Amino acid sequence: MPDKSQQSMLAKIVGAAVALAAAWVAQQAINQSWKAATGHKPPKPDADDGDSGLTEIVVAAAATGALVAVARVLATRGTATYVAKVDRKRNAD
Repeated sequence: MPDKSQQSMLAKIVGAAVALAAAWVAQQAINQSWKAATGHKPPKPDADDGDSGLTEIVVAAAATGALVAVARVLATRGTATYVAKVDRKRNAD
């Protein structure tokens, strides 16, 4: 019986893919929400033309970082829970 800390390679790949997809969805949600609230897209670090104030940059970075991190954690935990259920069912058979 495999140890709980040992996951199959497929489970790790699926977990990473789900986490990336969740981060992308969170980023899109932030972009749309920011645009609806302010009328323009959030500031990006690589394309700052000086139009954004420091407060706007900090708020955008904090909101983006927090939401993406939470989405990735929830996706990773959800995937781990699902893999554990599948493993338990497979071992019960």
